[in-house]
Amino acid sequence: MVNRHTALKIRKSHRYLGLFLGIQFLFWTISGLYFSWTDIDEIHGDHFKNMEYQPKSFNNLISPSQLNVSQGINTIELRDINDSPYYWVNKKQLYNAIDGSPKNSITKEEALYIAKNYMKSDLVVENVEQINETGKHHEYREKLLPAYVISYKSDEALKAYVSVKDGKFQTVRHRS
Repeated sequence: MVNRHTALKIRKSHRYLGLFLGIQFLFWTISGLYFSWTDIDEIHGDHFKNMEYQPKSFNNLISPSQLNVSQGINTIELRDINDSPYYWVNKKQLYNAIDGSPKNSITKEEALYIAKNYMKSDLVVENVEQINETGKHHEYREKLLPAYVISYKSDEALKAYVSVKDGKFQTVRHRS
């Protein structure tokens, strides 16, 4: 038989558990409504991107087999970095696709060139900085670091991210 003191504790904990779960369900409902009523492309920042961008075509590239890759090649991507072609090999190393020379990182100017291709042309750059680490709740997480953060003059706190190591346009973040 449950004594009176234990029954009171159970009722009190049940009340607080109900309150906690009720608040959690309320937040789930509000966030679900927000995402169902908001255009996902707007959340992704597509209205700031140059959606017509087509990667440049290059001629006279060396064969990837001519690269000095000791463990062989299992993945390869072509990147346009400052109007020059580069191979991103094995998700580890950039190589100039004309002469085969390795490239360890991109410069701020190259990051600006890459971001300019992917972002709308009327945006004005305010600042460029390099980040080497992010916290668990940072807007740029689980992507390749270090990265350049290109901030634009806007009321939206608009930022584009370009990876330093592979020269890839990563993402756009804004206030919404």
